[in-house]
Amino acid sequence: MLRARDAMDRAYAQPLDVPTLARIAHVSEAHFARTFRATFGETPHRYLQRRRVERAMLLLRETDRSVTDICFAVGFGSLGTFSRTFHDIVGSSPRTYRKEAVVTNVPNCFVMAWTRPSS
Repeated sequence: MLRARDAMDRAYAQPLDVPTLARIAHVSEAHFARTFRATFGETPHRYLQRRRVERAMLLLRETDRSVTDICFAVGFGSLGTFSRTFHDIVGSSPRTYRKEAVVTNVPNCFVMAWTRPSS
């Protein structure tokens, strides 16, 4: 399970599906989906979405790239899905988040811990 989670952390912008992740973990697809959820408390799909949204949050705070550009850079296939998922996880739209986000000069590891969205 850790191999698959690490693969999602490294390659969050790539298209990763359950069959691919199950092969990385060396288990069947059904066993992978059940065990991942039991181990990490969320489905593999939701974990990957949350990782993508975390990266998008960083890009929205730290860059002036367009929301559409960030959407595709973090691995979402459509702007609508990105906006809906972002709002579900963060509680605001990407544009609103960008307006309200404050750039601080603290180490990135602390920022990631403080701003990590709950599932």
